[in-house]
Amino acid sequence: MAATVFYLDDIPEPGAVAVLDGPEGRHAATVRRIRVGEPITLSDGAGLLAESEVVAAQKDRLELKVHAKVLLAPVTPPVTVVQALPKSDRSELAVELMTEAGADVIVPWQAARCVANWEAKAHKAVDKWRTAARTAARQSRRAYIPAVTDLHHTPDILDLTRKIKANNGIAAALHESGTTRLTDLPLATATHILLIVGPEGGLDDSELSALADAGADVTLLGPTVLRTSTAATVALGALGALTPRW
Repeated sequence: MAATVFYLDDIPEPGAVAVLDGPEGRHAATVRRIRVGEPITLSDGAGLLAESEVVAAQKDRLELKVHAKVLLAPVTPPVTVVQALPKSDRSELAVELMTEAGADVIVPWQAARCVANWEAKAHKAVDKWRTAARTAARQSRRAYIPAVTDLHHTPDILDLTRKIKANNGIAAALHESGTTRLTDLPLATATHILLIVGPEGGLDDSELSALADAGADVTLLGPTVLRTSTAATVALGALGALTPRW
């Protein structure tokens, strides 16, 4: 069984001792009850992995001897998910699921039909998403923690769409009205893939029109209508099989 992954910003060279403290150390020592002699994989969340062994354990920190380090290349093509804000009871779940499914960048979007409104609490809400992404990345043993951007509005999403299209990327606005299927898109040659997921009430007609004008393909994901909190995860799974990402 693979060793548990924990995140540490500065990982020392092999032979040295790393100290895992703070929230990560507390979770490892108190919640997971990891003890001396157990193997742990450390990661900086940016592709670096280090195999290590616990040499000392306290209630809120571990000391680990680093044995070896390796830098993993990111998967290609990278996938950015623009996620319209789900209702509060499913908001962080959406982040957890798409992190486990491999999202590289997550963009929270205050779309027209969002029930949730972050305008007065964007900083706090984004921090919760970043924590959810970090926790889910640890659970799924990812070497890369997906970046969660600041809150975006529709003009920002249109700019992002144009930028990705200008660099030979694909932008897919997932919607039940789409006449293009995900499998119809030239995924094999894409330099970057942008998935745009609307809110519970669906994408507004003016948003769909503006996204199409910016170069996005209005794309049908499958035969059923999915929740906003699960659509990106299903699409990411399909992209894993349809591109070299897996």
